[in-house]
Amino acid sequence: MKALAEQIAELDGPEIYGRVAGVKGLMVEVAGPVHSMPVGARVVIETGTARGVPCEVVGFVGENALLMPFAPLEGVRRGCRAMVSAAPASVRPSPGWLGRVMNAMGEPIDGKGPLPAGPSPYPFRGVPPPAHERKRVGAPLDLGVRVLNAFATTCRGQRMGIFAGSGVGKSVLLSMMARNVVADVSVIGLVGERGREVQEFLQDDLGEEGLERSVVVVATSDEPALMRRQAAFLTLSIAEYFRDEGKDVLALMDSVTRFAMAQREIGLSAGEPPTSKGYTPTVFTELPRLLERAGPGTGKGTITGLFTVLVDGDDHNEPVADAVRGILDGHVVMERAIADRGRYPAVNVLKSISRTMPRSCDPEYWPVIQRAKRLLSIYSDMEELIRLGAYRAGSNPETDEAIRLFPALEAFLAQGKEEATNLSEGYRRLAQIVGAAATES
Repeated sequence: MKALAEQIAELDGPEIYGRVAGVKGLMVEVAGPVHSMPVGARVVIETGTARGVPCEVVGFVGENALLMPFAPLEGVRRGCRAMVSAAPASVRPSPGWLGRVMNAMGEPIDGKGPLPAGPSPYPFRGVPPPAHERKRVGAPLDLGVRVLNAFATTCRGQRMGIFAGSGVGKSVLLSMMARNVVADVSVIGLVGERGREVQEFLQDDLGEEGLERSVVVVATSDEPALMRRQAAFLTLSIAEYFRDEGKDVLALMDSVTRFAMAQREIGLSAGEPPTSKGYTPTVFTELPRLLERAGPGTGKGTITGLFTVLVDGDDHNEPVADAVRGILDGHVVMERAIADRGRYPAVNVLKSISRTMPRSCDPEYWPVIQRAKRLLSIYSDMEELIRLGAYRAGSNPETDEAIRLFPALEAFLAQGKEEATNLSEGYRRLAQIVGAAATES
């Protein structure tokens, strides 16, 4: 009855429409009943085609509303009717969405037929749960990746960032977690992804087993800015639905940087002033509103968020990376130099941190992790001297031990994309390498 009442409430009322007054770049000006076009309202410009051009109100200038399109503007001309949609900007997820691939509007693109609608609508722009009502993060989550399980242990409901330049292996690392994670559901958002790589990710990286318990949202780089931004919103909306069902959800997004770029494009088109590196103020307003939607809920369910950040020119202090690092509960740094020497995942353990450690890791093995990081740090400090042959064996016992154990530690940190290692096994293997007793303090 509740679902029926909601559908009755969404029935069409009086038709409200304006007229296209002009087009400037990506922005459409519409004259008419501006009082019925609030910011965020959906408007469809009739061009004579079956669907028209869906748009969203993003601002106002003078007596006109400013619209950004979800599709190309071909066919739009002065005087076209712009119909204000009465339907809310929302989707109706259901368990039948598992194993499906959709676009940013929640429409299937996998050729498997229509998506079954759930009983309740979930807005694209969901509101994070109140801070005082949220549960705390839960038990450690087994991601199936040794380096993250051991050195950046993540709890259920935690939000982590994966920072890397292009071509360093972010997408493969995401696929490893989606396939191996001990969670009920994975929701994967490919925001601004290369069109060529979507099928490769689905078939080679994610695979049938990973896709069966996943929902994949795709907006490729050639789609309009609103579609790319919407893909990020939809990813979190679907994750919120499964969280409210009491599930432990892993939300993967690749990448937050492309979401920020889409928001920058929208802001600049609407006349916002550019600030740091051309990013507009709304970028830094929208980032926390998006990222805070992940995390523990008010009930049993959780959303563990893993968000990739494409650092510009391998600069890990660029504006978006800096802002995201301050919002999330930890960061994983992937470096090109490590990838260049053939070790994948190319995670720099010394620059990565989980803000829930040491509480999140097994206390029995915390001394082991500390010792392993110390050995890696010693080797990193002396690496240039070692490679040049300037270090003389026997000069320092700790350095000698770091040199002796470095190959084994590198082998531990490396992992093939088809390989999975659980939490306890990873701890045991690390303890065997560093030769530390589990109870050593």
